[in-house]
Amino acid sequence: MAVQAPFVMITAPAKINLYLGVHPERDERGYHRVDSVMTCIDLADTVAIAPGSELMVKMVPAGNLPQEKNAAWKAARAMGEAFGRPADFTIVIDKHIPAGSGLGGASADAAAVIRGISEYWGLDPMDERIDAVARSVGADVPFFLYGPPAYLDGAGDRTRELFRPLTGTPVALVKPWDDAVSTPEAYRRFDETAPAAGPLEPVLDALRLHSEEALFSSLSNNFEPVITDALPEVAEIMAWLAEQPDVRAVRMTGSGSCVYAVCNTQMAAEKITLTALNEKKWWAQAAKMLEQGPFVAVG
Repeated sequence: MAVQAPFVMITAPAKINLYLGVHPERDERGYHRVDSVMTCIDLADTVAIAPGSELMVKMVPAGNLPQEKNAAWKAARAMGEAFGRPADFTIVIDKHIPAGSGLGGASADAAAVIRGISEYWGLDPMDERIDAVARSVGADVPFFLYGPPAYLDGAGDRTRELFRPLTGTPVALVKPWDDAVSTPEAYRRFDETAPAAGPLEPVLDALRLHSEEALFSSLSNNFEPVITDALPEVAEIMAWLAEQPDVRAVRMTGSGSCVYAVCNTQMAAEKITLTALNEKKWWAQAAKMLEQGPFVAVG
């Protein structure tokens, strides 16, 4: 049933990669073959959607990117094209997920827009056209439509397996304040050296068994040597996090520049982030792993 409410509000949670394996081979679209295992965390943007006279996307705080290049704008346009309806919505995105971090903010926003428009139009969330729209916008977008831990292959855009959530597991997120490597630049640097991907099956087996001990000893991301070579501060952050008490594992997420530490307690995560902020002068945020992806509220 279509929604007649004045607005729809959607949370757009960030993600971390429990595994990322990028391979040199490319598909017919020119995308690298990617194996990715991700889970959502409670750091989130908020997306508000209301009917308008035309499609407009506004970012808070405002960014320099023209709205036509914004993934949320592309998602709305793609929904209109896929379902033969004018996507005349005003979309306001309250940003909390830092750009250029590997936390998936742009993809999360795009998925939230797809979910919100689906709610307005009364679409079946399992409609294959919705997944096709998500894949057309970006590789991570299909994952963000739903959000439990998932294994994706193809270009990292094809969901292969879902797992029980790791609900409440605390993480400390730390990144340089300003330094970042864009995704295209990260892949260009990857192609120069093509570091081998780590073992995937131990991660999948641990998730199937819901064994946190096995999982956190198997985390892997073969983008790490590429990014730490380009941004030595990321290597410094990883080494510092590994030395902190109550840390179970340290990995970079996506193509960086954010590094996460899986912690024994939320208190430990909070303490690490405070030290990173106040003493190390890095961006830092404590977070928890979530059970689901976007949450939709009708206003």
